[in-house]
Amino acid sequence: MSDAEKGLITGDDGITRCFWAGPQEDYVTYHDEEWGNPVSSDTRLFEKICLEGFQSGLSWYTILSKRENFREAFHGFEIAKVAAMTEDDIEKQVQNAGIIRHRGKIKSTINNANRALELIEEKGSLAAYFWAWEPAEKDRPKVITKANIPGFTDVSTEISKDLKKRGWSFVGPTTVYAFMQAMGMVNDHIHGCIHRDRIEKLRAEFVRPV
Repeated sequence: MSDAEKGLITGDDGITRCFWAGPQEDYVTYHDEEWGNPVSSDTRLFEKICLEGFQSGLSWYTILSKRENFREAFHGFEIAKVAAMTEDDIEKQVQNAGIIRHRGKIKSTINNANRALELIEEKGSLAAYFWAWEPAEKDRPKVITKANIPGFTDVSTEISKDLKKRGWSFVGPTTVYAFMQAMGMVNDHIHGCIHRDRIEKLRAEFVRPV
């Protein structure tokens, strides 16, 4: 199978990466330095799941290019501060050209912050809740190629159902799986990508929150 068939590209720098990494420099940086790194910070986990919700129907690069604006609009995704946002804040953000001006997704972010506080109260942290869903190694593909990276999985579907039961919104199975990839719960760097082994090492060393 050729690199192209596996889903690999080699950049002008001679480095082989996953097919989606580029061509924009900040997109390459996101792939190389962030995507798939195991995350334990509740603030960053909340940011990631909210931004994946905003991405629904759009390209991830659209969201990435606006991420600093999102952080400014939503108090750095500090959960308690987002939960305290008001109707006036919603109206302000609907007019904010620096983010995605989707009223439903803006309201969802505030709703989900309140639901996140409830979840933290129950489970101790968002990190403890999400990492408890980590798939077993035996349930993962032995070799990752573009063809066998799913849009969603049984686990992402179960998380989605559980979050929706708890009152979260914009957390469908596809959104949740993209979140699982981004936060390092699974390593979907394609075999042959220069960063796959690095992520495997980080995941091996990562202390799962409980």
